[in-house]
Amino acid sequence: MSPLALSVLLSLVSAVAYASAAIVQERVAASGTNRTYAPLRSPAWWGSVLLNGLGAALHVAALAYGPLSLVQPLGALTIVFALPLAALFVGRRAGRTAWRGAITATVGLAGLLSLTGNGTSQALGGAERWLLAAGTAGVVTALFTVAHLVGRPVLRSVVLAGAAGVSFGIASVFTKTVAVEWTASEPFAQWPSLLVLSALAATGLLLSQASYRGAGLAAPLATLTVVNPVVAAAVGLTLFGESFRYGTAGSVAALICGAVAAGGLVQLTADRLTTPREIRSPAPAPDRRSDGDAAGPEVGEGVDVRAVSGPRPHLEVEMRTRAVAGRP
Repeated sequence: MSPLALSVLLSLVSAVAYASAAIVQERVAASGTNRTYAPLRSPAWWGSVLLNGLGAALHVAALAYGPLSLVQPLGALTIVFALPLAALFVGRRAGRTAWRGAITATVGLAGLLSLTGNGTSQALGGAERWLLAAGTAGVVTALFTVAHLVGRPVLRSVVLAGAAGVSFGIASVFTKTVAVEWTASEPFAQWPSLLVLSALAATGLLLSQASYRGAGLAAPLATLTVVNPVVAAAVGLTLFGESFRYGTAGSVAALICGAVAAGGLVQLTADRLTTPREIRSPAPAPDRRSDGDAAGPEVGEGVDVRAVSGPRPHLEVEMRTRAVAGRP
């Protein structure tokens, strides 16, 4: 197998691992546990953590065998894989609108990432790292606050997924910085960046878990899938000297692809907002009648009170008070 084919295979398996992890996280969120952010006692949740780790490892391995311009767009297939997997394993079928939104967001993201060129490998300076970490903390905190002020569960979940995407995207930036400056002679020289990287990864994981509560799978996962690489690409364009391919034409095409991806996210969110809730039949009123009255109809139960035709000498009429009927 050629290195390019191996890179494609690893990218696809990585996307499947990420999609499987998202499905498990959504099922844990829908199970009714009170642990919204960290269901530490759930074995399934720890399984999703391992799947996320496997997806990340396969993504890094794919980058070792193939170019970034190929691996990153393939990673956007996570949401496309998640919908059929959810229908197959947990019976969660997506409608046409959800499929259209997911495919639209994926196509826009893949086009945007394919237009991002590779800059020279460089790391952030010391001041830039702390400014970026502080700015990320501020943005994530602001989104977290907004999420708890939003009344609609779907919008709250999308905002939380956006915050998780920001955390994961900046974590990718710090990962690149550590990879560039790491040396075998000084393996722990990058421990401040490693601490920031670990904090961002943990924050993203907890926020993504909370984003699946009350919003289903497609909208939060699509938001996370789009925001994560877009944030990382934005930092690469501004701080790492990267640029869009094909000059001005590539920049215009990238803006169009970004608008397409955003349109897919809006479509997914609107689909969740307009999905009718399940109609629940009202619970039957408690039967307060005594055993002796259980078979007798009462007033308001559809008793036929029409006139009785002809003489009925043996017709008896029983009248009971409300107290006798068991009513207060």
